[in-house]
Amino acid sequence: MTDPIADYLTRLRNAIQAKHRVVEVPASNLKKEITKILFEKGYILNYQFVEDGPQGTIKVALKYGSDGKSNAIKCLKRVSRPGLRTYTGYKDMPRVINGLGIAILSTSKGVMTDKEASELKIGGEVLCYIY
Repeated sequence: MTDPIADYLTRLRNAIQAKHRVVEVPASNLKKEITKILFEKGYILNYQFVEDGPQGTIKVALKYGSDGKSNAIKCLKRVSRPGLRTYTGYKDMPRVINGLGIAILSTSKGVMTDKEASELKIGGEVLCYIY
């Protein structure tokens, strides 16, 4: 697998399309950090790290509206990819849907959202947009 982050986002996207409640993805430290951010920002209901085997898995409980049809995540878009890395400085931070969505960045201080990176005045690699 050349792009595990794209695989992670695709698994979430497919589970949302199929209206699944829980999706399991292979774990990595970067995926764990992205999952924590999604939970903190209210895009997913809950998550659990399961240590089984050498790699482990992440169980993600998806969040839907009270009617069961509307989902919290409308779009998951991979920005930086192995063939074309996308970096940004803190002055040129991308705004997702005029500030309503989030951009997840990998910085020298760890994985964080665009707003947190702007406050700390650091840039990094733009991993994905979520809204």
